[in-house]
Amino acid sequence: MRYELSDLRLFLEIAQARSLTAGAAAVFITPSAASYRLKNLEQALGTALFERTPRGMDLTPAGDAMLLHVRELFEGVERMQSDVGRFISGVKGHVRLIANSSSLNGFVTPTLGRFLVAYPGIDAEIEERQSETIPAAVLAREADVGIFAGPSSVQGLATHPYAVDRLVIVTPRDHVLASQSSLCLGAALEFDFVCMARTSSNYLFLRDTAQKYGKTVRARLHAHGFDAVLSLVAAGVGIALMPRSVLGGRLQPDQVAVLPLDEPWALRELSLVVRQDARFPGFITEFVNFLLEDPQVAMTRA
Repeated sequence: MRYELSDLRLFLEIAQARSLTAGAAAVFITPSAASYRLKNLEQALGTALFERTPRGMDLTPAGDAMLLHVRELFEGVERMQSDVGRFISGVKGHVRLIANSSSLNGFVTPTLGRFLVAYPGIDAEIEERQSETIPAAVLAREADVGIFAGPSSVQGLATHPYAVDRLVIVTPRDHVLASQSSLCLGAALEFDFVCMARTSSNYLFLRDTAQKYGKTVRARLHAHGFDAVLSLVAAGVGIALMPRSVLGGRLQPDQVAVLPLDEPWALRELSLVVRQDARFPGFITEFVNFLLEDPQVAMTRA
């Protein structure tokens, strides 16, 4: 049985987006053409790959099985392109990274920028997720590289220590908490918070941790970035839970106070994972080394 790579790419894009329209747009065809090609692919296989629901395109069990093979197939294609690329000018490729908000904003982005400048033929796809979901997503080939905080029991991954960070409470300079040298989250939860977006891993972590204290987060508003959160805290809107790594040049010492949290979980050990059985093209291996060897990241591990 013969399969067209273009049809398999279409299947992959639809599966990842859970949308026929988005999948069609990703391969630059119309939704009607995509529907026709997907129907032909399902007929050739003799089984349905998707269940059409009001929420979108959900994979059937057969579709889930096929997705693993198709991801592996395109990894092989990228390895082939990388190997052949050594004999021509330039290297072409695509790398997929998923990470929690702290690592993305505090460590990953500057390193990624330098990598993309050094490798102009490489494109990157970045997605923020909760730490708890990242190891399983990497194992399922939803990304090449994952960076997350905390432990993981997922088997089949190669794990590298990435960075060490600490969660802190940031308050307005004249806030009642500002004079304290440190505090517990339970005490901070008595006050109004400025939070990241509701889908942000930073906010979800704060919400879930507050529930363990039997409390809820008094969120006055949700901002779409740490810069906005810090600015609103400085303006006196509320306090915030932030990773110390993202403060850097954003910190305004005359307007905010930074208070360490007296909680064991506030010290965040970040790990970088890839699949143990991954046979990556050279540029992805180089990307992993770029991330791990960045001096500003490596110094936190010391």
